[in-house]
Amino acid sequence: MTPETGRRASRTSKSWISRWDPEDETFWNGEGRPIARRNLWASIASEHIGFSVWSIWSVLVLFMIPENGFSATPEQKFLLLSVVTFVGAILRVPYTLAVPAFGGRNWTLVSTALLLLPTIAAFFLIQNPDTPFWLLVVLAATAGLGGGNFSSSMANINAYFPEKEKGWALGLNAGGGNIGVATVQLVGLGVISLFATSAGYLVPLFYLPLILLALVWSWRSMNNLTQVRSDVRGQMAATGDRHFWIMSLLYIGTFGSFIGTGFAFGLLLQAQFGLAPVQAAGIAVLGPIIGSLIRPVGGRLADSLGGARVTLWVFCAMALCAGVLVLAVQASQLGLFIGAFAVMFTLTGLGNGSTYKMIPSIYAAKAEDAIAAGEPREEALARTKRISSSMLGLIGAVGALGGVGINVGFRESFAAFGTTAHAFAAFGLFYLICATVTWGVYLRRPRTDAVDAPSTAVETANR
Repeated sequence: MTPETGRRASRTSKSWISRWDPEDETFWNGEGRPIARRNLWASIASEHIGFSVWSIWSVLVLFMIPENGFSATPEQKFLLLSVVTFVGAILRVPYTLAVPAFGGRNWTLVSTALLLLPTIAAFFLIQNPDTPFWLLVVLAATAGLGGGNFSSSMANINAYFPEKEKGWALGLNAGGGNIGVATVQLVGLGVISLFATSAGYLVPLFYLPLILLALVWSWRSMNNLTQVRSDVRGQMAATGDRHFWIMSLLYIGTFGSFIGTGFAFGLLLQAQFGLAPVQAAGIAVLGPIIGSLIRPVGGRLADSLGGARVTLWVFCAMALCAGVLVLAVQASQLGLFIGAFAVMFTLTGLGNGSTYKMIPSIYAAKAEDAIAAGEPREEALARTKRISSSMLGLIGAVGALGGVGINVGFRESFAAFGTTAHAFAAFGLFYLICATVTWGVYLRRPRTDAVDAPSTAVETANR
């Protein structure tokens, strides 16, 4: 089946073979790789802008201070971030299913254009401190549109690369998007440093031309793969598989921690340690940069060492790091707090890459199980590849809910105890649970009886 191409690609469509198959090494080493990479870079650009818009309020809350006419409390600000995170997580479900329904290129254009809405809303809201808080939350929640971009982008790019390169490609795509959390914080830091905390409206204004540029790039460089067709019933049926929920739990621990702490880091420095906006922004930008840049390394490590092994090590280290954060908060040690947070961001980035490598491995193993049971090879591979792409997006949606939990945890801990130490203790316990699940399902020596035989292939694929 021939990929439908955009305006630029149509000029070279004669060079495309009749079937897109990245597992065919001859095709992949000849025409496939440059086509896949062209789509990957455009996808990264669009997803990067989406992440920046999704996390824009993590910066703008630093401008919401009494000197600028705002009266929002730290608890209200954590609530605002929780709502934005929640909307972004929920939208990941329809965004994932939109790729096979409308095409990767088509949906990238639509989803990128939609980013204009929250950006314009933020431009006006940050200039109007008298806006009722409920209305501020409702309008700011449109920034969640940027959160949906991740799932559709990952579902689209997954279809372009062969199994042996998925860890690196997906890690690069996700890492390039994730770093948008850091980019918007750099923009905020630049605005505070060059102008003043009253110039917050310049942050969303900065992104308006970038959204238009991403639209042009996607229009000229991306393609629609006709073989990635809609199979909503089959895709949603896969959510009944235990591995879907297990991987969702693990992704809550890795990506949920990254996005939740990425949104909250600056506000934590401001509320917990009393730092000024310029100080908080200058420090907070480092965490998302570290977590984003290290994500492709997590994918690469998973390619060579096994996704489950890397994920287990990550969760054990995250639990230890959470304990250090508890001590840092209780002792009011800012240096220790910042250092431990830098390590935490590194670990979440590695875990993001390793868990996302595990997902296609699971469904590749399921395809082999189906082939062994008598299903035609081509049919089994095509079906599981479609489901795998959708699972990447759907698991990403569930995982993003972890970011909501992180910010709600901070809000409740701060409101009840005046400190976030209790929240970090709860997070550490959750990471230990995730480590135990990873070991018990994917690393513990599997039983060899006939009943467990189909799942053994899946578990072996993640070693």
